[in-house]
Amino acid sequence: MNSAPTTSEKILQCAQALLVAGGYNGFSYADIGKVIGIRNASIHHHFASKAVLVQTLVRQYREAAQDGVAAMERNITDPLAQLRAYAGYWESCMTQPESAFCVCAMLAAEMPMLPQEIAMEVKAHFRFFALWLESVLERGQRQGSLRLTDAPRVEAERFLATIHGAMLSARSYDDPKMFGVIVHPMLQRLAVA
Repeated sequence: MNSAPTTSEKILQCAQALLVAGGYNGFSYADIGKVIGIRNASIHHHFASKAVLVQTLVRQYREAAQDGVAAMERNITDPLAQLRAYAGYWESCMTQPESAFCVCAMLAAEMPMLPQEIAMEVKAHFRFFALWLESVLERGQRQGSLRLTDAPRVEAERFLATIHGAMLSARSYDDPKMFGVIVHPMLQRLAVA
C-alpha cells in the first residue's frame, strides 16, 4: 500500500513538472506554492533555496535512473535489448507532459546559468549514462550483436545525444511520434542483421 506523499515529496514532484515545462528559470517558489497550496515559507522550511531544491531533485532523479539501469541490467542481458529498453522507456514517456523530457537534459541546456552544485549533479548524470552506454556497446560489439562504426565511447555519446535530440524534436513538433522516427533508425543501424 502506497502512503500519501510528504510535503517535501510534493514539492519535488511539482518542481520536476515545472522544470520539465519551463527550465530552471521558468518557475519560482510562488509557482510551486500555488500548485500544491502552501506558502513560500513552507517550501523554504523543506528547501532553504531554489538551488538546494533543484540539486536535491537532480540527485534523486539521477539515483532513480541509476536504480532503473541496475534493474534493467539484472533483467535484460542482451546489449541490443538493453539499448531498445532504454530508448523504449523514453519513447513511452513522450506522451506524459511531466516526464516527456529528461530533467538533466533540460538543465544541461541552461548549464552556463546554473548554480555550481546543480551543474555538478547534471554532469554526474551525463557521465553515468555515457559510461553505462559505452559498456553496453562494448559488450554488444564483443558478443557480435552490435555493429559500431566508431569507438564505443563515441557511439555512446552519439546514442545519448540522439535520445536527447529526439526529445527536443518531439517537443518542437509537438509530436511524440517524432521521437521514434529519430531513434528507431539509430537502433537499426547498431543491430547486426
